Amino acid sequence: MGMWQRISLIFRSKANKALDRAEDPRETLDYSYQRQVELLSKVRRGVADVATSRKRVELQINQLEQQSGKLQDQAQKAISMNREDLAREALTRKSGLTTQINDLRTQHAQLQGEEEKLTLAQQRLQAKVEAFRTRKETIKATYTAAEAQTRINEAMSGIGDEMGDVGAAIQRAEDKTAQMQARAGAIDELIASGALDDVSAVGAGDDIARELDAMSSQADVEAELAALKAGSGPQAIEPAETGGAILQAEPEKESTEGNQG
Repeated sequence: MGMWQRISLIFRSKANKALDRAEDPRETLDYSYQRQVELLSKVRRGVADVATSRKRVELQINQLEQQSGKLQDQAQKAISMNREDLAREALTRKSGLTTQINDLRTQHAQLQGEEEKLTLAQQRLQAKVEAFRTRKETIKATYTAAEAQTRINEAMSGIGDEMGDVGAAIQRAEDKTAQMQARAGAIDELIASGALDDVSAVGAGDDIARELDAMSSQADVEAELAALKAGSGPQAIEPAETGGAILQAEPEKESTEGNQG
């Protein structure tokens, strides 16, 4: 097989496959039925045309028969008037009309036979068209039901094109959601561990830190003051007691000196 033959074969196979996918049996059946109806209409017009021709021939035969009868009467009158020449002429013309009438009757018989054949063919074709129409509607209904059932089954099983796209979209959404949840969890863990600072809470963090530092400083001051108070208590008492003893000793010394004097 040559290269061009192979290319032609591939092209025809591809085109045939594409046509198979694009073809809708219901549309094909409707088109076939339409063509049959058109053919039936042509046959009916043919029958009507033949019947019209037959009727025209019948009218011509009737006219010629009337003329022939008239010539016969004229010939008889010419004989009664001893005009044999006129009678002969009338009969001669009558003979010519008779020949025409016979030819027209032959044509009439042929047209009548054709009309009968066409009428019978029309009846048969009409019966076939009606049978095809009934079968067409049955096939279309069956195909539509099968198509609907197939779509329902595909939707339920998720193997259809549209449901497959929906399933893929759901899967992508679930994957993105899981990825975002994992990212959020990882960031929370990093913030909790201190590896990342919460940038959005910088201002609030500074205020809290300052407040905590102030409270810590105040607590330290209070603790230190309490410690000082606790440490300075005994030292403050001893000077007070010593000072008192001294104050008490000096009067005694003065009294002693007074006594000695």
